[in-house]
Amino acid sequence: MARTVLVVYHSMGGNTAAAAEIVAEGIRSVAGADAVVKSAAEAGPSDLLACDGVCFGSPDYFSYMAGMLKDFFDRTFYPTQGQVDDKPCAIFITHGGGGSASTSVEKICRSFRFKQVGQTLLVRGKPDDAARTKLRDLGALLAKTVL
Repeated sequence: MARTVLVVYHSMGGNTAAAAEIVAEGIRSVAGADAVVKSAAEAGPSDLLACDGVCFGSPDYFSYMAGMLKDFFDRTFYPTQGQVDDKPCAIFITHGGGGSASTSVEKICRSFRFKQVGQTLLVRGKPDDAARTKLRDLGALLAKTVL
């Protein structure tokens, strides 16, 4: 049975959505792993409880995560509290020159008691070839962690 990694993201301009799909490619490249990609608006507590690992993606808005990703965290914290401790997670941030939103996502992941694998990946603008490679590698790393 395949292990599932949930990729939760928010995107308005399309860059974060593109990055999320590339992370999912990396996850699916690992035998025995599958990816479920959902926007932060459509993902909920049951998705978080059902997955074996989770990847969060957000654009950098005013040096903070997207409001919809924060909404996801707000909606899922209490219903999953104590049930997601040490669940592997990874983070990527798309930005136009900042990337400081990583701090807010990392801080909330610590509150959930997720176990972050790898470094938070910062992607400037639309993912180029170098960013695509790093995003795929991040997905593969997370997938290998859940196997």
